[in-house]
Amino acid sequence: MRKSVINSNKRNQPSLNSALPLDECLAKTFKNEQGLKQAGRNITEHCQIVGEVAKELMARMSSWLRDDLFPDGSELIAACHDLGKVSPTFQEKIYRGTEDYQRNSKPELETANPDLEKTWGGHAGVSQATVDHLKVGKYIPQILGQHHGYSPTLRNLANDDVFGGKDWQQQRESLIAELKKRLDSAFPKITSPLQSRVLAGLTTVSDWIGSSERFNNPKENWQPFIKQSLDEAGFTKPQFVTDLSFQQIFGFPAREIQKTLIENSNQEGVYVLEAPMGIGKTEAALYTAYQLMATRQATGLYFALPTQLTSNKIYQRMNDFLDSILSPECPHREAMLLHGSAWLQRTELNVEGNPNGSWFQSGKRGILAPFAVGTIDQALMAVMNVKHGFVRTFGLAGKVVILDEVHSYDTYTGTILDKLVQALRELHCTVIILTATLTTERRQQLMGQKVITKHYPLVSVSPNQGNLQELAVSIADNSNVTLHICQQDECAIDEALKRAEAGQQVLWIENTVAEAQAIYRQLSCIDVDIEYGLLHSRFLKCDRDVNEEKWVNLYGKDNPEARKKTGRILVGTQVLEQSLDIDADFLITRFCPTDMLLQRIGRLWRHENSLRPDNAKQEAWLLAPELKSAIDDVKMQFGKTAKVYSPYVLCRSLEVWHNLEVITLPHQIRDLIEATYCQRNETEIMREYQQQLKKQCEKLASLALVGLSKAGKTLPESKAETRYSEQESVQVLLIKKYQQIDDNKAQITLLNNKTIDLPKNIKFYDKSQWRKLAALLLQNTVQVADYLAPEKITIQKLDWLKNYFYLGNPELGESLLRVAIVDESDEIKSLMGGASLDSYQLSYNDKLGYQSKK
Repeated sequence: MRKSVINSNKRNQPSLNSALPLDECLAKTFKNEQGLKQAGRNITEHCQIVGEVAKELMARMSSWLRDDLFPDGSELIAACHDLGKVSPTFQEKIYRGTEDYQRNSKPELETANPDLEKTWGGHAGVSQATVDHLKVGKYIPQILGQHHGYSPTLRNLANDDVFGGKDWQQQRESLIAELKKRLDSAFPKITSPLQSRVLAGLTTVSDWIGSSERFNNPKENWQPFIKQSLDEAGFTKPQFVTDLSFQQIFGFPAREIQKTLIENSNQEGVYVLEAPMGIGKTEAALYTAYQLMATRQATGLYFALPTQLTSNKIYQRMNDFLDSILSPECPHREAMLLHGSAWLQRTELNVEGNPNGSWFQSGKRGILAPFAVGTIDQALMAVMNVKHGFVRTFGLAGKVVILDEVHSYDTYTGTILDKLVQALRELHCTVIILTATLTTERRQQLMGQKVITKHYPLVSVSPNQGNLQELAVSIADNSNVTLHICQQDECAIDEALKRAEAGQQVLWIENTVAEAQAIYRQLSCIDVDIEYGLLHSRFLKCDRDVNEEKWVNLYGKDNPEARKKTGRILVGTQVLEQSLDIDADFLITRFCPTDMLLQRIGRLWRHENSLRPDNAKQEAWLLAPELKSAIDDVKMQFGKTAKVYSPYVLCRSLEVWHNLEVITLPHQIRDLIEATYCQRNETEIMREYQQQLKKQCEKLASLALVGLSKAGKTLPESKAETRYSEQESVQVLLIKKYQQIDDNKAQITLLNNKTIDLPKNIKFYDKSQWRKLAALLLQNTVQVADYLAPEKITIQKLDWLKNYFYLGNPELGESLLRVAIVDESDEIKSLMGGASLDSYQLSYNDKLGYQSKK
């Protein structure tokens, strides 16, 4: 196979007799004051810059992390990332990008054809082949080959003619020798696939920072910019107020179960806190993180939420926490708003981290920040063979990682999670797993050790240096919740209205956005004197923030006057079961797996002191089919719910709940979970459902790749499946109007009627405003399933947005971002004014959010 490729390429490009001198080999171009592209920094200096950035990054690390994962010489690996630019194809390509260069005018490049680079994945492929030839072990070549996020398709050897033959290989080897001399280092020994992932992350991040435009002018001294660039990228050690008590941070004394976790999680390891909803698990985990960070036993904190549906309110809780623990002079105080736009606007990551780079969004970049809230998916990709997965591995090393609301349902998508926990141990992380609903078997898998006790609540302690402890904690208070299975939506609607008219705060939870919108429409058109609200994930980010702020305050514990004023019905999706401090008087919920049901019931009578009408009773109605009918025809009986959750788990859950009239919580939590998920042999149709689930699990398990490079193509992040029901989704920017003012400026009107100008070249003269505009545009996007998004648009047609969004690989033609106009009747139209999608009618307003009608 390789021979035929080489011969084919030989016909396109004869062997070259000599190589360009190293000081003529360019790494970068830059624009001069007249806006003309000139030859920029040469390859030797650029590689040295990246090596020095890596060296400074490592110098800023805690010694316990650096000594184990980042051996001396790691900076040389980073420096060698661009060896492959010393090749005829790349040099011809970069010179063609400079002013007044005539094609193939340099004698050494007279037959060079840049188009051939696509055959081997560009210059990164040549870097990989170069060091592979030098027999430096299997990991270093792979790191260099992947520094743009994916493995190159490489069939050629370093001395092959397509890479310039022996002369160019000798020149690349001369570059390595020069870098060894300048950095005073040699290639290190890499001992494991996980260590290679961390070093690949170091290499890529160092390249991003070292590729800042400020480094590109060869006439300027680059050395003073190293420390400054790292400071601007946010890589500074946080400063903490030490010796704060739990009460000083959170305003109330720690409960017994919180103390148990805090006192026993004082070193690297894995810790599981199993306790009922509303007990303060988040505060216990955050205080544990504070203790470890303040004593320099951890480098930062990543708070991993279960899904993108999770409330933005957790960010405010995190900010209040950081406000208490960070010292007044700490630079990270200014960038605490991790979810919004502050961190994006104040940190400088360059290239991929710029507004038009693939890592600008806070969900991705946050993993590199010292403190961040993000989805568990971003963490899971640290152990998956996806683009830039290893940057996430690097970002998590040494941190406290809190995995919030891990359920037993994750048994069926948990292979990747198990790999993540195992990897985090090796990365010197402290892992804190918070859960209300975990089976004993699932806990054992996560901890990687045999567990014994089935007590509930429970703190499981597994330090890296020490033995497993299972610490039982007692909770005195149990409460009874009355249950009612309802098979008709009409009955539930009547009951919701009756309760709300009596002054109760009613919560109605659906499993899909479309069903939540439908119920909200039915309810809100009934003319009674109550308030209605709708919360789900398909609102623009800016609208969702406003909605959540309003409804969390109305349903919160500290707003008795609002509760007294009128009855309300708040309809929503899974966002209402996760991380929102909502306290309802009465609950109606579409049926779902046991763990999610318990989470939803946890929003019922959440706080003892909440003001409630005298007629309120602690009761939940479950919208569920009859058991036998559901098992016989799960898709018909469960409808859209069967597309969200496994049919097998739904049927097993319904078996447990269909005859229950009262449950006692938290006393029965463990029993309900174990009854749902205990392993058993099935027959007939249930066996079919069980087998379907097994196949889905195996498919997800195959994605749990820990090695740096695996057979098969590196997945783009958007294609990485991390959960059972995940659908491919895309980002949609919704605006009211767009017009091109001139060649250098577009103008858009947002849905709130604000008009903004989008200058084409703003990044060259006002970086601060550039970032603000990009963050503002992000606030006007919504994430929707691919099949419900407006039609794809070519990157060329979105040229006016390319400096503000990452639109994808230009070679693929189609933009990752979708853009559409919302007209006066709320209908979503294409940019040209026609239908935005042939098969669905799309619309948007701030009451219902993004809607689709077939």
